[in-house]
Amino acid sequence: MRIAVIGTGYVGLVSGACFSEFGVTTVCVDKDASKIERLNRGEIPIFEPGLDDLVAKNAKAGRLSFTTDLAAAVKGVDAVFIAVGTPSRRGDGHADLSYVYAAAQEVALALDPDRYTVIVTKSTVPVGTGREVARIIGETRSGLDFDVCSNPEFLREGAAIADFMRPDRVVIGAESDRARAVMKALYRPLYLIETPIVMTSLETSELIKYAANTFLATKITFINEVADLCEKVGANVHDVAKGIGLDGRIGRKFLHAGAGYGGSCFPKDTLALARTAADVGSPLRIVETVIDINDKRKKSMAGRIVAAANGTVEGKRIGILGVTFKPNTDDMRDAPSLDIIPELQRLGATVQAYDPAGMQEAEHLLPGVVWCADAYAAIQDTDVLAIITEWNEFRALDLDRVRRSMKAPVLVDLRNIYNPDDMSAAGFTYTSIGRPARR
Repeated sequence: MRIAVIGTGYVGLVSGACFSEFGVTTVCVDKDASKIERLNRGEIPIFEPGLDDLVAKNAKAGRLSFTTDLAAAVKGVDAVFIAVGTPSRRGDGHADLSYVYAAAQEVALALDPDRYTVIVTKSTVPVGTGREVARIIGETRSGLDFDVCSNPEFLREGAAIADFMRPDRVVIGAESDRARAVMKALYRPLYLIETPIVMTSLETSELIKYAANTFLATKITFINEVADLCEKVGANVHDVAKGIGLDGRIGRKFLHAGAGYGGSCFPKDTLALARTAADVGSPLRIVETVIDINDKRKKSMAGRIVAAANGTVEGKRIGILGVTFKPNTDDMRDAPSLDIIPELQRLGATVQAYDPAGMQEAEHLLPGVVWCADAYAAIQDTDVLAIITEWNEFRALDLDRVRRSMKAPVLVDLRNIYNPDDMSAAGFTYTSIGRPARR
């Protein structure tokens, strides 16, 4: 089979590489000529474990290629996946679908009218987008033989390849037998390992993606609020999370208290779903509350660092470990650090920071930060050290070295990666989320 993938961002590049690993001849298309040149040289523009090897392997085998020529890419393919960005639209919070609709028009002009083709929305899009894509294609060029499908992605940054190759489920919104047959053929390797394939209507498939992300964001927000309650009453949020997570109806995942959710999906998807629901007169009050709580939580995290610094950071040096929204990615979108670090700077602190993958992107978003070569350089001569992102290399720091390197052994752990008793025994004033402070 042959497919084209429009867009070489996170979703498009990972999906294209994984389909090629399934044996599908895949052409990835992007308007950014410099990005395509880099990909053709074997350079991967995003940080995702294992992706560089997967791209190199399949490019060498001739199953994966990259181009700026959309017309050539879609010639003779069985399916075209639209995997362009859908950021929040300025002013109202709705998903900006301009890139999706522009791609649909270009695809319509390039399709072979004598060949049946499935157009697949892989981008995260609101309910009704698939119908609009079909309308745009039909109006742009009459006489085409095509169907539109919805096939949302459920890829976690840092584990995207495993998520594609062995997913919990595949969701396909399709309304013709021909379209279902094409999609089943593309995902045949997953049928062979008995992956659940959920076949739905277009609208249902589109809503599943938003409902899934919003529910996970709600779990995160719930445990963060429980963590605040734990601090007030002397309980331990880790034990609370374990106690409720062992209930099969609740589950243990996404019950880790922290600084709030960020990234490319949860912030924009919760907002887009809330706006869609409000527009059709069926407001989602829980989702609206989740958005509000999470925004305020990220902004409040700097206050915890200030409190640990005896109420002021003016003239003090604050060390930061981790600035990306989560580990194993270089993604800075809506990361808590984007709220925390500027507030510390506004209050007069000098911030020095280290992140294993995100500093190149972060230096454009966080001016005035002293970027360091490693974790210990970021710790040197600091009044307070704060862990914002739980990279594995931060989980087993040499605590004696850390203590000796700091002006004062004060650590604010916004990801709860250390044990409070161990930190107290090591001589630290230690603050975490939802657990009693140790001195």
